[in-house]
Amino acid sequence: MENSRLSAIRRPEFLLLLMAIAVPLSFAAWMTLLNNFAIERAAFSGREMGILQSLREIPGFLAFGVVFLLLLIREQRLAYLSLALLGLGTAVTGLFPSVAGLYITTVIMSVGFHYYETLQTSLALQWIDRSRSAETLGRLIAAGSFASILTFTLIWLFDDMLQLDYPLIYLIMGGLTLLIALIAWLGFPLFPQKTEQHKHMVFRKRYWLYYTLTFMSGARRQIFVVFAGFLMVEKFGYSVSQIAILFLINASINVFLAPRIGRLIGQIGERRALLIEYAGLILVFCGYALVQTAWVAAVLYIIDHLFFALAIALKTYFQKIAAAEDIASTAGVSFSINHIAAVVIPALFGIIWLSSPALVFLAGAAMAAISFILSLLVPKVPAIGRESRLVFSTPGNG
Repeated sequence: MENSRLSAIRRPEFLLLLMAIAVPLSFAAWMTLLNNFAIERAAFSGREMGILQSLREIPGFLAFGVVFLLLLIREQRLAYLSLALLGLGTAVTGLFPSVAGLYITTVIMSVGFHYYETLQTSLALQWIDRSRSAETLGRLIAAGSFASILTFTLIWLFDDMLQLDYPLIYLIMGGLTLLIALIAWLGFPLFPQKTEQHKHMVFRKRYWLYYTLTFMSGARRQIFVVFAGFLMVEKFGYSVSQIAILFLINASINVFLAPRIGRLIGQIGERRALLIEYAGLILVFCGYALVQTAWVAAVLYIIDHLFFALAIALKTYFQKIAAAEDIASTAGVSFSINHIAAVVIPALFGIIWLSSPALVFLAGAAMAAISFILSLLVPKVPAIGRESRLVFSTPGNG
């Protein structure tokens, strides 16, 4: 009985869930504390924050390097090492309260985070059957959201009740991710790969719509990640505890909705899901540009976050049009494409922010509008040879 129970736990899906929990313990803590820590301890303005966020995205831009690392180490092991690096970078962040210190620790943390995210997407699409991939990806989001709830609750407890200083909070949360990475390494077998993955970069013409949507997703996502949170602190004076509560609300909603959104995508299809996401984002970004009240900004932030679950549709769209052996390589390439704009936008828009925060969000609305138009080209039933409505290519290497 005990052996069968242990075998049931030591499955690929359970490992994915465990690692999905490990990420927010560090990354959600880093994000929650960042704006307050940067402003209070390192005297950041929008300019320094934009530079920091651009530096944070450089490892994402270089995510195609995962393909070459797979020549040296198994994909599953590399995921463990990436998790450990994420935890380490977070754990030491509070020890370096300066502009240069924050830049360096951010890059360390970001290498682990972005390489893990690339590998997680690849492993999930390889291990999960297509018929239930959207729902399973929704469960992974829900698991991450549950861990985020725990993270935000702990940060509120540490900051508001126990009044712990930033270095200790960072150390505790990063340490938890390191512990889970060790448990995963020691507690799970190496799972076999159903299809041998390419160990070189794969860039195919027939994936052009997926690449373009991925690029636009990375561009508009930066408006939310970098500037929406900064708006809360700089314009409306949100404290660490208030930001943690706001994140807690987002995560609580995701625990309930993400699996259901995954099922919904399976029912209505990727095209409709993407159109709903981008139409909603146009309205939200316009709202950010006009908002003058703290509670209205908070409502917009919560609605904005909800649309991230619909991004599952982009992953399942790729799974349906991709050759099985392309998944790992294309996951790295697409992650790099996602971060091309992400490297430039935070620093550039940080300068724009100094003169017009509203213009930053109106640019985000324009990006969402372009994504909406592109989503009209996604077929109702994507498949190999049916990658877009504009051109129906034939399967092959093109």
